[in-house]
Amino acid sequence: MWGRAEQQDFRSRVRGTLLGTALGDALGAPVAGLSLDGIRETHGLEGLTEPATAYGRRGTVTASTQLALFTVDGLIRAHVRRDTGAWHPPTDIHRAYLRWAATQHDWGPDERRRDNGWLAHEEWLYARRGPDRACLTGFGDEILGTLQKPKNPTARDAAATVRSSPFGLLVGWEPSLVLQLSVECAVQSHGHPTAYLAAGAFAVIVHGLTRGDSLDTSVQRAIALLEPRPGRQPVTDALERALDAVPTGSPSPKVVESLSPGDGRDAEDALAVAVYCAMAAEDIRHGLRLAVNHGGDSTVTGALCGALLGALHGETALPAPWLAELEGRATILELSDDFALEMTQGPTLHGPAVSSPGWLARYPRS
Repeated sequence: MWGRAEQQDFRSRVRGTLLGTALGDALGAPVAGLSLDGIRETHGLEGLTEPATAYGRRGTVTASTQLALFTVDGLIRAHVRRDTGAWHPPTDIHRAYLRWAATQHDWGPDERRRDNGWLAHEEWLYARRGPDRACLTGFGDEILGTLQKPKNPTARDAAATVRSSPFGLLVGWEPSLVLQLSVECAVQSHGHPTAYLAAGAFAVIVHGLTRGDSLDTSVQRAIALLEPRPGRQPVTDALERALDAVPTGSPSPKVVESLSPGDGRDAEDALAVAVYCAMAAEDIRHGLRLAVNHGGDSTVTGALCGALLGALHGETALPAPWLAELEGRATILELSDDFALEMTQGPTLHGPAVSSPGWLARYPRS
């Protein structure tokens, strides 16, 4: 049973997670692909400190945010479809990702698609914003990737990790099930163990934060749950690096870049950077600035760090001036509240004894 205070806290953390993802994504977008020297040359010695123009305006998000929103849509659909006796969330998530894939090649919403629901009718989502190649190929057909037959088995980047934060919002689930669901959905586009285990670890960390645990506790839980998984070592090593770096001195871009031994684009490196920046953050602005001012994948690390800080502190801690310019803010808030409503009051919206036509129009069972 959910009391009023628990519902309010949960909704705030759901909003914080999704808005934080979008804020970090949007902050990192203008410096994507730049080295640290390039960022400083463009934005000054302090680097990027405020939202800047990308894709023609300030506050624009990338495919990372788009996919995270479709993950939420898929999770709501999965809970709605359970009334029919069909309960296989990876399939519902996959269908949601196929709806996202349509936004990357269609001019706008296709009114002929009865399964679109309301999210796929949001025209601002029909913008191609640097989609990851593995996502485009993974969702380029209707074949569902599985752990036995994953899509793109060499794809090691963090695109699947960023879209996995909504799995952590399933607070009624056990952490091990959150890990498993995130992994099963990550392999639909990213079949390398490092990529899908990083996605699972990230979801478990968000899950702990949403339930009120500390960031350190949540990270330690993720490390423990990864222990029996083959191929876990790069991810657990990266998380350990992030934890070890926190007490070593003042946060700086040099420390951030030390967490990425490669080019900073592998999933485990991006996860390490995000965890470190969230743990070292004085506040959300500071954490997000730290997360994007380096030579790695700034949109990904910004989005990951934003999700962690949003889940930890809730929506009211997010910087209002940045939110005011955020693309799609109304949609993100609406989807967040729908998710919170489904998780806390789903049985009153649909089920054997009751059915809300408006809700089923938004989230069709088909």
